[in-house]
Amino acid sequence: MTRLLILAALVLTLVTDAAAARPWAWLGVRIRDLSEQEMDDISRAHGIREGFGVFIVDVMAETPAARAGLKSGDVVVAFEDRPVTETRLLQRLIATAAPETEVRLVVLRREGRRSVPVRLGSMPRDVAGDRVAALFGFFLREPASADAAPLAGTPLIAAVERRSVAERAGLKQGDVLLQVNDRPVLTRDGAREALADAGPARSLRLVVRRDHEQVPVTLDPAQ
Repeated sequence: MTRLLILAALVLTLVTDAAAARPWAWLGVRIRDLSEQEMDDISRAHGIREGFGVFIVDVMAETPAARAGLKSGDVVVAFEDRPVTETRLLQRLIATAAPETEVRLVVLRREGRRSVPVRLGSMPRDVAGDRVAALFGFFLREPASADAAPLAGTPLIAAVERRSVAERAGLKQGDVLLQVNDRPVLTRDGAREALADAGPARSLRLVVRRDHEQVPVTLDPAQ
């Protein structure tokens, strides 16, 4: 029985490591949830009982979304055959797909409903690093001259999401990020690289400077 448990734990670890190492699929859009008023408008305009979907705020140039013809203002209502009701669901569906996979999105436009085939790409490293930070609940920015960072270019914590893993761990807005998993970071790009390598599936060990002191902060992955 003990050997079976050990084997099961080893298989789970290998699967988790493989998933963390696999490049994330990427669509290349900025999205937001719909307001209640927008849901009502969609319901009336398209003759459906209940409005839902995810609003595309912006389509980035030279991305899978741009090449597929997606547009700002499109409302994504399905990924393959699965209804899309919120931004996090769409993000999860894209993240679990493999890069270079062709998927079908159903979008609503003023002229009606459209099925749009999209070949997903691999998420760029800087975007992946920002995504890892966002999943833990914090955001980075470049320091301004008035910030008096200990080293020129050292990134700062721009914001910490309420009730997030980062907030519960004690990370604070204005902290200067010095290390990610024992890896020194001197620039925002360096921090993004380190975060992309760390991934969201394991604990994130940070060292920050706060009030002239170095403070270790450990962020455990959200369940």
